Parts: sequence; C-alpha cells; structure tokens
Amino acid sequence: MSLKNRISERFSIMDNPLVSPMISNDTNIPVRQQAKLNPPLQVRALNDTEMEWFKKIHQKLMSIIDLSLLGRLDDKQARNQISEVAERIMDEQSVPFNVATRQFIARCIENEILGLGPIEPLLTEPSIADILVNGYDKIYVERYGKLELTPLRFQSDAHLLNIIDRIVSTMGRRIDESSPMVDSRLKDGSRVNAIIPPLAIDGPSLSIRRFTLDRLRMEDLIEFDTCNRSMADMLIGIVKARLNVLISGGTGSGKTTMLNVLTSYIAEDERIITIEDSAELQLQQPHVVRLETRPPNIEGKGEVRQRDLVRNSLRMRPDRIVIGEVRSDEAFDMLQAMNTGHDGSLATVHANTPRDALARIENMVAMTGLDLPARMVRAQIASAIHVVLQLSRMEDGRRKLISIQEIQGMEGDIITMSEIFSFQRKGLDEYGNVLGSFKATGVIPNFQEKLQKRGIQLPFNLFDPNHSG
Repeated sequence: MSLKNRISERFSIMDNPLVSPMISNDTNIPVRQQAKLNPPLQVRALNDTEMEWFKKIHQKLMSIIDLSLLGRLDDKQARNQISEVAERIMDEQSVPFNVATRQFIARCIENEILGLGPIEPLLTEPSIADILVNGYDKIYVERYGKLELTPLRFQSDAHLLNIIDRIVSTMGRRIDESSPMVDSRLKDGSRVNAIIPPLAIDGPSLSIRRFTLDRLRMEDLIEFDTCNRSMADMLIGIVKARLNVLISGGTGSGKTTMLNVLTSYIAEDERIITIEDSAELQLQQPHVVRLETRPPNIEGKGEVRQRDLVRNSLRMRPDRIVIGEVRSDEAFDMLQAMNTGHDGSLATVHANTPRDALARIENMVAMTGLDLPARMVRAQIASAIHVVLQLSRMEDGRRKLISIQEIQGMEGDIITMSEIFSFQRKGLDEYGNVLGSFKATGVIPNFQEKLQKRGIQLPFNLFDPNHSG
C-alpha cells in the first residue's frame, strides 16, 4: 500500500470529536497549495461557561471515584467508567448543555484524568508533527512544515506543571526547581522536552516531537521529493556495502527519518546496537539491542552518558553501531569503533554543511581533554567516515537531501571531499514552494569499486549529470 493510501486510510478511520476531519494529505500537491486545500486545524476548546462546569464536574468526580481501581482497567474501560460517572453528575446537577456539549465535557475530563489534558486530542491528529507549549495559554502545532496557533490552553501554570510532571514521572525522570529541565518521551515514542521557571522566564515550556506511526521507506522519500531514484539506489548500496555514514542537518531537517530509512536495509542476520539520548529509532530487524542514556538522580549520581554506552557497546559483539545523534566526547569512541572493524556504522550530527559536520566532530573529539594534534584527529575522521549526507528543511516545509559527499582522504592537514549528488535550487514558485532538481556532479565515487566487490552493481550512467534520476 502506498503512503498516500495509508494516510487516507488513517484519516478515514479517525474518530476524534475534539479534532475536525481533515482532507487527506496528497504529497504530490505543493505545501502552500495543501494549506489552501486543508483548512487550519479546527480544535474544539472549552469556552468560559463550559470551563466553569468542567471544573465543578471534575472536582466532584475526583471526590467520588477510586483512582486505584481505575488504574487496574485498560484505557478504554477506564474512559468508559469516567464518562459514565461524569454523565451521571451532569444529570444530577442539571447542566444546561445539549448532549453533544455534555459528551465533549466528559471527553475533556477523561483526557484530564488519563491523558495530557487539553493537548491530548493533538496526539491523535496525523498531520501534526510537533506540539509546542509556550506557557499555559499558548499552544502551537506544526503542520505541513508551518507553525499554527491553536485555541487550546491550560488552566494555569500549575495545571501545565502537573501535566509535565505526569509525563516525566512515567519515565522515571523528575522536574522541579532544583532540576528545571528534562528530556523524556511518551509511550508512543514521541520525544518530550520540558523546561520550567526559573530557567523559563515566562512560565513552563513543553515541546513534543511527534513519533511517526507509519515507518517510512525509501520509496516514500522519493515520493516526498526528498531525493531521487538515483540517489536512493546509491544510498541503499552504501548501507549494504557497510560504509560508515554521517547524516548531517539542522533541527527538523529529517536526520532521524533518514537514519530510520537507511537502517531498514541492514541485513537481518546482523547484530545492531543503537545508542540514543531518547530512544526513537524504529529498527525492524530481529537482532537489535537498544541503549538509552540516563540522567543523574536527585543526588547527582547514576548518570550514564552516550560515551559510556558507546564504550560498552564495543564489548557486546556488534555488527553495526547506530548512534542517534553525536553530541559530545562520544565522537572519539565512535571514530575508534569505525576504525577498528565496526564497518557500516551510522550516526547523525547537527551541522549546516558536510564540511561543518566534520569540523563539529573534530571539536567533539577535543572535548575528551586529550591533547591530540589536529592533523591526527582529522586523519582519524578521514579514515573512519566514508560518506556524509546533508539534509535541509526548506522554507516551504519540505525536507531535502541537498548533498551527498564522499570523504576521499587527506591532503596535507585538510580532509578532502567530493560531492556526488546535489540539489540545485532555482528559486520559488507563486505558492512559495522551492524549485530545483537533484543532479549528479559527474564524479564517480571511490567506493564504487567496494560496492562492486560486494556484488552491488550501480550503473555508471547513474553518476552522469545528464542522467534523469
């Protein structure tokens, strides 16, 4: 089933009274035109009168319901119990609303007790990529690459803090004045970051990076125009030939998505170790060991950093090591692993260009405190990393693989690189969409011979600038 059909199916079966139905997201329609076909997100928020009744009913319900018994039920049963009690309370108090409004208030109470309060309905809307809470009264979402303010709001800073605490406590984390920022995740794998006063001056802030339910494939990236067929064929060959790949890009550029897609081409008989700050990779192979860092406890002890996990992974007999994002001195151990027989490793890094990505790795190695000559570090990088992929998020919200570069070696003190594919930008159309095309540069990579030795045949015309990929 194509991604468009899968998206359409998800919209057709969606039944959420708090979120209006949306038109199916046709990926062939430019983003700005999609915004015209898809109306702004319509979410139902409680008005002032409904909010007053909501508070009364919620308070009454909390005084009579046994939360310990509720915790033994599954989510559907628990929601039914809450809804029945809320409906009974509304009947007893002669709430002056019609049936639809009563059901809406009952659903809000369900979300308040069992979910994430007012933002719970946003978690079921497939067009939303990010949920961004800037204080209790400003809730934004990102849809189709653009930010959009919603009418939803929390009741107060205390209400928002309660929801944040509910999220982080389920993962064994804590947040308070002594530890005012935390990274966590939801049950579905969505990444969560929260920061509260005194660090957040205008009130608590909550950021949720949605976890994609549908696992994307290389065909989907081609359909989204993230890359073309020639680039995709080469990327598949790179992974199968066990080349070490560094995926570079800014925030929201699609690094993790690309990493997920590439790992799907790792053979099922290989042992894969994944290392992440917050686990979000979706590997489907049967032999995967997932490792996640741990923050210090309330006494400031027990912290496990990525460098510790990278070192430990080397003792776990890995065929491949996949690092969600290289951020600090674990870069040194990653390079050591890549240079000592752990071929086919993959990692991501925040950087704006492939050259910047290598400079960042060099700076991270310096964080180890080892007094290594710059030329020696660069030689390690040139020997360890074979290919750098550069991703970028365009103004129209689309993510594109704008450059694929091979590291060729060293010339003096400089790491030499050659670009194999690039995105040639030509401007904007009338809707504000970025125009351009993917082109081969004409350079035949040195790793082509390695691919051939492993039985991976890529036709030479794939690297022809005139070849339509």
